[in-house]
Amino acid sequence: MSKLGTLGARLYRGEVGYDFVGKRKIWYGISILITITAIVGLAVRGLTMGIEFEGGAVFTTPKTAVSASQAETAAQAASGHDAIAQKLGNGGLRITIGGVDTAKSDQIKTELAKDLKVQANDINADLVGPSWGETIANKAWTGLVVFMILVVIYLAIAFEWRMALAALVALIHDLTITVGIYALVGFEVTPGTVIGLLTILGYSLYDTVVVFDGLKEGQKGITKQTRVTYSEMANKSLNGTLVRSINTTVVALLPVAGLLFIGGGVLGAGMLNDISLSLFVGLAAGAYSSIFIATPLVADLKETMPEMKALKKRVLAKRAAAAAKGETEQDPQDEASYDDEADDDDAAPAGAVVGQRRQPNRNNRGKRR
Repeated sequence: MSKLGTLGARLYRGEVGYDFVGKRKIWYGISILITITAIVGLAVRGLTMGIEFEGGAVFTTPKTAVSASQAETAAQAASGHDAIAQKLGNGGLRITIGGVDTAKSDQIKTELAKDLKVQANDINADLVGPSWGETIANKAWTGLVVFMILVVIYLAIAFEWRMALAALVALIHDLTITVGIYALVGFEVTPGTVIGLLTILGYSLYDTVVVFDGLKEGQKGITKQTRVTYSEMANKSLNGTLVRSINTTVVALLPVAGLLFIGGGVLGAGMLNDISLSLFVGLAAGAYSSIFIATPLVADLKETMPEMKALKKRVLAKRAAAAAKGETEQDPQDEASYDDEADDDDAAPAGAVVGQRRQPNRNNRGKRR
């Protein structure tokens, strides 16, 4: 078995682990800082909306020696509007100009041909009206709202409302960070971007549901024992699925990274940037939120319940009593089941400490035989 596989097995059995839930205030602080940065970037720079949303024209030129920055300057001078130029893999240029109508596009095309030293007939012009973009934007918002509602309903039925609320917070966290990165980087928001945003919601939800399934199994009978608190149980469940979440995320990020850095960066395929950046940032943020946001938030919400408060009080009191007697308390990450511990409590002699391993009764063993 590989080292990673061995580590995953040890994490699953509770032999090793990291206290993610216990250090949740650190993760909350980091997430708040990142989210504030994304919101500030969105408020200051705003989103660069593609012509699909605000209308305009896209001019595709044949191979030319003119750089993208020179083409942007020429396009802005010819149109009087902001322009974005991207170098294509074949040596040509893709020039996007917003707010251009059909009458003015022919004039811009002629002037671009002179500045770029190419034939006007070799420049391809595509025009998009703003009404089409508005329709696409409305459909995107509708799809997002419907998706969020369905997610909350499903998780509330399959798990409980506290887990549904935590998953919703994690999804909003992922979307905010992704949109903020788009604003800071300055990439155009196109229909491809919207597709990428809707796609990452599914990936983020998948990791979260995997962890929540472990929490659902782990919390069965938890109030009948005095060995672990809910937060400790949640942390063990999280460590048990940690390697699986990392493997899933890495495998998903590798092809997306190829699209972003090779397809968009090296080959200059601008359309690949639109969808690959949202996927790359969203997948990474989704894995982070599932581990550092969703599960700790569920633990916080659950431990506001009276029965969980009482459980925590009993566990801490039991450990304090064991420490006062100088006895060793069983590791909270022990893989023993709650039912086994309940049986041990019933059969334990007076003065025995809950969680301490007992020597088997030889007389009872003989009777069983």
